[in-house]
Amino acid sequence: MPEASISALIDEVRAQFQSKFGTDPDVIVAAPGRVNLIGEHVDYNDGFVLPMAIERYTVAAARKIDANTDTPDTAEVYSIDMDDTLTVALDDIKKGERGFWGNYVTGVLHGMVEQGAAIAPFQAVTRSNVPIGGGLSSSASLEVATATLVEALTSTSIDPVAKGLICQQAEHDFVGVPCGIMDQFASVLCQKDHLLLLDCMDQSFQHIPFANPDIAVLIINSEVKHELSGGEYAQRRSSCEKATRLLEVDSFRGVTMEQIQAKRDAMDPVVFKRAKHVVGEIARTTDVAEALKSNQWDKVGQLMYASHESLRDDFEVSCKELDVLVELARATEGVIGSRMTGGGFGGCTVTLVAGDKAAAVTESICERYEQATGVKPTAFVTRPARGAHQVV
Repeated sequence: MPEASISALIDEVRAQFQSKFGTDPDVIVAAPGRVNLIGEHVDYNDGFVLPMAIERYTVAAARKIDANTDTPDTAEVYSIDMDDTLTVALDDIKKGERGFWGNYVTGVLHGMVEQGAAIAPFQAVTRSNVPIGGGLSSSASLEVATATLVEALTSTSIDPVAKGLICQQAEHDFVGVPCGIMDQFASVLCQKDHLLLLDCMDQSFQHIPFANPDIAVLIINSEVKHELSGGEYAQRRSSCEKATRLLEVDSFRGVTMEQIQAKRDAMDPVVFKRAKHVVGEIARTTDVAEALKSNQWDKVGQLMYASHESLRDDFEVSCKELDVLVELARATEGVIGSRMTGGGFGGCTVTLVAGDKAAAVTESICERYEQATGVKPTAFVTRPARGAHQVV
């Protein structure tokens, strides 16, 4: 997000806070969404992923309040996006109904308390311009913003990895999504002008430079979301677990294509395809990281296309609209590589383009996509952005 845009988002949150609570906030924090350049559906399989923070953020403003008989130990969080207020009893934090947006917040508050955070009553306002349902981690952005807000309010700082794990656990326990660590870790750990090569087995990471001004990252939102992702995600994860049991390994780390082929007859055909994707995607991710270090952009593009084909054919999490976007990108001058990103079944593609052609490429792909599908997409170009931080 350009500096002017994040400033506008901060100004909006501050103004809403003043309007709602009649005073200025004590602290303001921001946590980004993310786009994964490559490494899809391998974070929960002990693989490598290569995300970057995007210039789209959740901003949260808050102030501590004095508890009394009229205002017990509660947190009051107003979401501008949802036009809804969440009230949390800090001494008895419970999750709401399934699908309730506030569960992302309450889950993190619960996790921070479990880690020993002494959270005093507070009032807060949140606002996000991370697209919801686009596979850009709007949920992780909200979770990490909440954890960062607690740090600011309590004048404490927790280990970034522990912070990411608290947010991941919140999604498991309070939202009911058995996600891997990538989304939350990316929002916490990413640095400006860098990608994050994250080892999901041991949680180690490297910052891979991505400062080439001649290469732009184009994100196109298909503006479709087929309502399959919750149950389908769990099914994919279950298939991966079946594969590792048949392979008699603890995880896919170190598993080769030869090992999978040797067990093919013993595997359900669907389980075999899922395993084939995971092993191939782990290798593609480390190959892309190495190619980036030596500016081998053609190789990066080829690996991105191969990733999309695997997600489409073997993991079966793409959809017609995402496939159209990738094929349009492949046929457009100035495009280096393109693939679906996120959980799938809709959402976004990520495309590397020559910087001087980014505007023309965006217009061309979006126009032809609308002609092909009848759906008007949205798109933006981003640079690798800064991870979660305190603004005020």
